[in-house]
Amino acid sequence: MSILADLLSTVFEHRYKTTDKADLDKRPIATLVDDLLSDHGEVSGAALACQILDRYAAMETTQKQELFNHLANKMGIDPAKVRETLSAYEDKPSKASYRSFMSAVEPTRQEFMRRLNQVPGATGQLVAMRHDLLQLAKKQPELSALDVDMRHLFSTWFNRGFLVLRPINWESPAHILEKIIAYEAVHTIESWDDLRRRLQPTDRRCFAFFHPSMPNEPLVFVEVALTQGIPNSIQTVLSDDREMISSEDADTAVFYSISNCQAGLAGISLGNSLIKQVVADLTQELPALKTFVTLSPIPTLMQWLDETGRRSDVGDNETLRKVAANYLLCAKNNSGRPYDPVARFHLGNGALIHAVHTGADLSANGVAQSGGAMVNYLYNLTKISHNHEQFVTKKKIAASKEVRALSASADI
Repeated sequence: MSILADLLSTVFEHRYKTTDKADLDKRPIATLVDDLLSDHGEVSGAALACQILDRYAAMETTQKQELFNHLANKMGIDPAKVRETLSAYEDKPSKASYRSFMSAVEPTRQEFMRRLNQVPGATGQLVAMRHDLLQLAKKQPELSALDVDMRHLFSTWFNRGFLVLRPINWESPAHILEKIIAYEAVHTIESWDDLRRRLQPTDRRCFAFFHPSMPNEPLVFVEVALTQGIPNSIQTVLSDDREMISSEDADTAVFYSISNCQAGLAGISLGNSLIKQVVADLTQELPALKTFVTLSPIPTLMQWLDETGRRSDVGDNETLRKVAANYLLCAKNNSGRPYDPVARFHLGNGALIHAVHTGADLSANGVAQSGGAMVNYLYNLTKISHNHEQFVTKKKIAASKEVRALSASADI
């Protein structure tokens, strides 16, 4: 059945790409976009979608910008139609009036994206398209509504129910391992030997989410160290000559690197589900694991100290430790959430700030970003839901007594 399915998929994809191709090549891209939304049959519609995606892949930046402008300006909602259909629904609620209202409030570009996504390989191409859009929207705020629509669709298409968790190990296909090296965003993988040290030992794990439409592209992955006790430095975790332990002897799972792989999925929450799924899987595999904790960077600590003119206040490691604790608990962005993006992520997941360490990341990047400081976020399985609720509804940060005492003693 699998061979037959692959054969049929190949035949249909070839048919999509060859249907009236000479005619499609002559049409302006905006015309193809409009035509895709008309009442074409399945094959001709798919041929249009293929043509649009192929043309987009060959575009220069200015051409992409023109296409995005067309989608943003010509394929949004009609406010008058929205008001009219809403009024009709309020006057006489019915299935028909509700359907009319829902049709009016959905921009036509959303249906355009859905029709593009009907052909094989389109999902990954649309993710790449959103990456381009995000770059252009920095200078063109008027494109932000288009991004809202793409993000809305992606939040459905990349819902947890559609994602597949796969373990990554030294026996995984080479093309997947190459992407793990390329996408590692926290602690650079220097070589294949470095990758082997992170994947092959029995006290190391790596897991990634994949989407069925993008089977060769990891979406997000997490690297895990199985340890006895909670580590206080990444040097210890990644040391070449560390003493390996049996996975059955470990009592702690340390999430020391979480990397998002697809820039076009920015803002789509994947890491949250990944951590929770990995915790569930490891708990089942290794019942002796009692502690689930991160060893996380504090990537914006030095930036914040510079912005507030406080860098000169940090003269030694103990002062840095106190300042880092105070920063994690007290520094806020404009929305009243933690200034630090990693803190926002883990605290939003229901974790607790467990401990702050100095001299924990002595790499050039670690020193530049945080003076070498790192933090453990503890995932207490009995308190995750409570911590999450308190953080979301009351902006309350869960932290250990030690971290709170450190913060209170910071003289800043």
